[in-house]
Amino acid sequence: MMRLYDYYDSGNGYKVRLLLTQLGIPFEHLEKDILKGETRSPDFLTINPNGRIPVLEVEPGLYLSESNAILIYLSEGTEFLPEDKFDRARVFEWLFFEQYSHEPFIATSRFWLRHGFAKQKQQALQEKQAPGYAALEVLEKRLKDHPFLVNDRYTIADIALYAYTHVAPQGGFSLKKFPAILSWCDRVSNQPNHITIETAMIETATIEIAL
Repeated sequence: MMRLYDYYDSGNGYKVRLLLTQLGIPFEHLEKDILKGETRSPDFLTINPNGRIPVLEVEPGLYLSESNAILIYLSEGTEFLPEDKFDRARVFEWLFFEQYSHEPFIATSRFWLRHGFAKQKQQALQEKQAPGYAALEVLEKRLKDHPFLVNDRYTIADIALYAYTHVAPQGGFSLKKFPAILSWCDRVSNQPNHITIETAMIETATIEIAL
């Protein structure tokens, strides 16, 4: 069974949890609290020298990091990754966009606001507003006339962008002016075997209560 080293509140980890679930692949979820430095321990650094989650243990001793690389690996040969060469490149285009133009602004702002860094990061939060909204504008423009990001079908491009977009308000970004994004979020959340970003948190809490 695959093992996923993750942090429940992470959108990057959520991408992988969502795809694994939608593919029907069983996996063991191993929570690593990044706020407590658990991804900086010597043991974890042997798994991923970059000290970040998520990390997928594909088989014993074989580890893969970087959320979008994991998405590509898992989706090979499935409906979530097109076979057509150009459509595949389009999917990768959106994955690169997510990590370079979207995640650094929306995800980082969300992390700071959710974990008590708002006061000390006020200036940085303000500076992330313009590029964050610019990324949302790019999505809105594409989704205005298309149900999904690539070839009008649900792919890992949608999973990658949905992860932090649907919780963008938690990072101080309003989605009220983005009707196409809101409609797309609804379509993604209605895909078969969809799970919410809170699922792992709920399951962890249930385990802790049971103990």
